[in-house]
Amino acid sequence: MVESYLSVLGEFENEVVIERSRFICKVKRVEGESEAKAFIDEVRKAHSDATHNCYAYVASEDGNLCKFSDDGEPQGTAGMPMLDVLKNKKLCMTAAVVTRYFGGIKLGAGGLVRAYSGCVASCLNGAEVVSNELSTELNVELNYDIYPAFLKFVAGKKVKILNSDFGGNVRITCVLPRVLLDGFVADMRDALLGKLDCKPMGEYFYHY
Repeated sequence: MVESYLSVLGEFENEVVIERSRFICKVKRVEGESEAKAFIDEVRKAHSDATHNCYAYVASEDGNLCKFSDDGEPQGTAGMPMLDVLKNKKLCMTAAVVTRYFGGIKLGAGGLVRAYSGCVASCLNGAEVVSNELSTELNVELNYDIYPAFLKFVAGKKVKILNSDFGGNVRITCVLPRVLLDGFVADMRDALLGKLDCKPMGEYFYHY
C-alpha cells in the first residue's frame, strides 16, 4: 500500500474558447471509480447538448486504476491527452471532464490534443492540490490537569485534533501520519509521565 498520494481538493472549473469552440473543463477529487463515474454522468447531464463530453480519471491511491474516453473525437486526441496531464501532475483519486461545444472550425488531431490537454492543465493550475497521507486515528484519554500539557506537546506537530469530549475525563480524537505513530505515542507518554490512555482506532488517508 502506498503511504501518500496527491489529489485535488474539491471541484474546479475552467473554460477556454479555441477557434470558436468552447472547451469547459471540470476537475474533481473522487473517492474511487464509482464516484468518478457519477461525476462524469453528472457533467454529461448538465451538458447533454454538447458535441462531446470527454473524460479521464485516476481512481486509486496507487495510480493504477485509470480510464478515459474520447467520446466521439478522433481516437487518441482527447481522453488520453487528458489522462497524460493527470499522470504528469502525479494526481490520483482525481477525475477530469472536458465538454466541447463545436464552433464550426476543425482543429485537426494535433490541435485537438493541445486543446484538451491544455484545458485540463489550465484548470489544474487554478486547483488546490494536497498530499494525502496514510494516517492513524488515535483516541487519547487523560485527566483535566494533564490536558494543558497535552496541548503543549502536540503544538507544532503534524497532528490534527478532530474532536475533544469534556466529560469525566478529556477524550481526544486525533489523526497523524502512520509513519509517525510509534514515535509520537512514545514521546507523548514520556512528556505526560504516562498519565493517559491511548488506542489506535483505524487507518485512512488524510490531508494536513
